[in-house]
Amino acid sequence: MKHITENKLEIQEIIPTLPKMGGFVLFTGIVRDTNEGKTVTHLEYEAYSELANQMIEDIINDAKTKWELEYADCIHRLGKLVVGEIAVIVSTGSVHRDEAYQANRYIIDRVKHEVPIWKKETYIDGSSDWSKGCVHETHEK
Repeated sequence: MKHITENKLEIQEIIPTLPKMGGFVLFTGIVRDTNEGKTVTHLEYEAYSELANQMIEDIINDAKTKWELEYADCIHRLGKLVVGEIAVIVSTGSVHRDEAYQANRYIIDRVKHEVPIWKKETYIDGSSDWSKGCVHETHEK
């Protein structure tokens, strides 16, 4: 399964129909217009795609061993994204909602902190920050 894409992400007919699934959780990470008090103009995502795909697949498989999931997926966008666009979608489904919520949070937290996906935020003043997970490196104009 491909988890890394340069295609625009949209939520359309994403909920699978599985007879045992009673709860479905959908998380979308959306480009916002501010971060740490700075006005953001756009983001750029880069990744080591082959490794990122495998790592996301492994994270999803780990989630499936921790919770009884009927469904789990994560898709992360690459390239230039403007404010309001979807950067990542994590979806999980289980017999009961609690497992779907816990697994969803587990997947996004691990993807954000472990997978080799780098985010460059560009600000209205022309400066930018590169980050991987929660680590930021500032580059002035």
